[in-house]
Amino acid sequence: MTEKSASVLWTGAGKKGLGKISTETGALTDYPYGFASRFGDDRRGSNPEEILGAAHAACFTMAFSFACDKAGYATTKVETRADVRLATQGEGFVIDRIALRMQAVVPGLDEARFQEIAAAAKRDCPLSKALASVPEISLVASLESGAPT
Repeated sequence: MTEKSASVLWTGAGKKGLGKISTETGALTDYPYGFASRFGDDRRGSNPEEILGAAHAACFTMAFSFACDKAGYATTKVETRADVRLATQGEGFVIDRIALRMQAVVPGLDEARFQEIAAAAKRDCPLSKALASVPEISLVASLESGAPT
């Protein structure tokens, strides 16, 4: 069993407040976020949805690579993007969609088996399970040849 941690320090009130996100590993140390980086156009800070998307993409990608390995196929490249949508609901907000898009190079793997493994990885990765209350989690998975372009 493993446990990881992250922390946030928030100072100020509401829209004028600012937060700093830190992770146990130091990958993020006092990384800024606030109203403008979440709902506006401030690109200097992060936001919870972006971090959630990164976590989900990382978890799914690892689950896919491990599942391929277990099935006898070695991944040479897997790239995943997660788009997380925050929508208004009543007077609050809800994450109503996560769209995963993955491109992978897996020598020897045919398209049908690739799609099976990708769907299972999406279903079985711990973050997908934790996010089961999100109404829509989609996956578009593309198998690439790996040949130089």
